[in-house]
Amino acid sequence: MMSRIGLLFGSIVAVVGCSGEGASDSGALPPADPKSGGAATTLDDTSQAYGNSIRKLDDEQAGQFSLGHSVFSRAWVTAPATTDNLDGLGPLFNARACATCHSKDGRSAPFNTSGALLGMLFRLSIPGTADNGGPNPDPVYGDQVRPFGILGVPGDGTPRVTYEEQPGSYGDGSAFSLQRPSYSIDGWNYGEPGEGLMISPRTGPSVIGLGLLEAVPEDEILAYVHAPDADGVSGVPNYVWDAEQQTAVLGRFGWKANQPTTMQQTAGAFVGDIGITSSLFRNGTCTPTMTACNAATSGADPDFELSDQAWRSVSFYMRSLAVPARRDVDDQEALRGELLFAKFGCASCHRETLHTGAADVDSLANQTIHPYTDLLLHDMGPDLADERPDFQASGSQWRTPPLWGLGLLQKVNQHSFMLHDARARGFAEAILWHGGEGAKARENFRLAPASERNALLKFLESL
Repeated sequence: MMSRIGLLFGSIVAVVGCSGEGASDSGALPPADPKSGGAATTLDDTSQAYGNSIRKLDDEQAGQFSLGHSVFSRAWVTAPATTDNLDGLGPLFNARACATCHSKDGRSAPFNTSGALLGMLFRLSIPGTADNGGPNPDPVYGDQVRPFGILGVPGDGTPRVTYEEQPGSYGDGSAFSLQRPSYSIDGWNYGEPGEGLMISPRTGPSVIGLGLLEAVPEDEILAYVHAPDADGVSGVPNYVWDAEQQTAVLGRFGWKANQPTTMQQTAGAFVGDIGITSSLFRNGTCTPTMTACNAATSGADPDFELSDQAWRSVSFYMRSLAVPARRDVDDQEALRGELLFAKFGCASCHRETLHTGAADVDSLANQTIHPYTDLLLHDMGPDLADERPDFQASGSQWRTPPLWGLGLLQKVNQHSFMLHDARARGFAEAILWHGGEGAKARENFRLAPASERNALLKFLESL
């Protein structure tokens, strides 16, 4: 099936080669499809744009969405507490609520102006693999840094970041600057970590459209797997451990496609970030050497802290968040930018169109969607590498992140930080950090005239 970009290319070739034949009488490009999420699209373009449910939920589903939103937003407290099902925080944690790292269902800034951690976490591992084939946790600190602890339990340590400006120039001589981050962990409170420690900073991405991406058939994702093409672009899947099925399956969520389902992603975030156990992950995050952590009171009732009802409701909530409609659908500069997005090579990984199959919600099933991702891993070169393997993803491979809704990031979350560690301060810097398989697309953008660069950015801002 020809994509919209392919159709637009046909139109623009007709304009150039046949005096406008195939386009409108004025030579204008045809409008874009505003329904980025198909039937799961919302027309809201306000500061609340990421928080809308998909349409046509039945009464039971609407109730589940509401409960999921409540659990997603609420702050957990130290056990024991008088409020049922709200206690069990920590003992070590990154945040007190899901919404801390996914502010308004989008993404929080990584650090505040004084350098204190906001919506960022730091994955940890040492060389080797775990029994499930995933990263090998550090023997002292586990699989991520948890900088905060409840009363009487010290946090792991304090993450720090510093930035160095890295100047560069476009092909026309105009200057730009990228900020190169350097990370450190100050004051390890439980002794030195294991030898060969690998640290990977990650910001929490927006959670819109997850139900649509989960409904894309595996065969369609794997159809885009290919060896390097003439531009050096390939695409490979990540196969990861499904804790419910107890087998390796295709990964599709997370910065390295290291999560197979929204259910597992939800349970993993609860235990890893907030310290809340569930029936899927019943063990907390205290390692054997953390005496105070292991002695802390649990909120488990009787075996874990997050009820199955709450867990499933949060997962349903995230799967049922609608995707904001594309805007400026007839803006000729944005439409020309869409053509350049393909011409420069960006669409080789950020594929415009995918299709969903069967789903438990009508608005998610059998939809044509425009997420601008292939859900595959791509080598992005040494500048973006974290040098930390994650299942079959290497230290320089990252999943293509969806672009839908990113044009509203500033309006919703009051910042424009992008990429896995939020080093990019907007679309242009995000493109200019691309290396490896993205190097040719980056150079096509960098060397293009300013009018073409601006058109491409206008297109991205319309998503």
